[in-house]
Amino acid sequence: MSSVLESPTAMPPLGALEVRSASLSEQAYIRMRELILDRKISAGSTLLEGKIADELGISRTPMREALGRLAGEGLLVRRDARSYSVRSVGTKEYFDSMRTRELLECEAIALAINRIDEADLVSLAAEVDALNAGQHTETEHWHFDDRFHLFIAQASGNVVLPRLIQQLRDDSRLFRLHSPLHRQKENHHEHGEIIHALRKKDVEGAKGAMRAHLRSLQNDVQRVIMG
Repeated sequence: MSSVLESPTAMPPLGALEVRSASLSEQAYIRMRELILDRKISAGSTLLEGKIADELGISRTPMREALGRLAGEGLLVRRDARSYSVRSVGTKEYFDSMRTRELLECEAIALAINRIDEADLVSLAAEVDALNAGQHTETEHWHFDDRFHLFIAQASGNVVLPRLIQQLRDDSRLFRLHSPLHRQKENHHEHGEIIHALRKKDVEGAKGAMRAHLRSLQNDVQRVIMG
């Protein structure tokens, strides 16, 4: 059976990771989560507990714990006692998730607007400019997008919002039609508009910019679906 990883030779054994303070189970969880959300393991792919443990160079017990945790988060679906598959997200679930994100992320940005330091906004703006100026991988765009949206959620002061928003982001990431590389310029512009409103302390402007960004993503997917 072939490897479930697109580039297995690029994946060092978990024992070689720098994060040695974490347990092997935690390291396996972090690595598998990255592989799924970075789409190095395709939606619907079958993951055999023993095989994936061998490929990542750890024993089966911590891998079993990591896979069970990912199934609990909804990234994996259990097939039998020793195998899972990466959950597929359909069109309706994607749009339902995005509409729920609108509600939560507009609330988050309204709560966060007076809690974010100017220096942090300058740093975010510089990252947007850097992404706009150079050639970057899909993974790099995804990771910035994660940092950007979760930074705002965490700055809200509501301890529940970041967890809910992260879960919804995971759901939309599993939807295969959406890719930041299809709309790089739009993403950069929309993130810039959000940052601009935050720097002005314009609550309604910030909420409007966040809502416009999330709806633009949905419109882009809708255009792909409609052909």
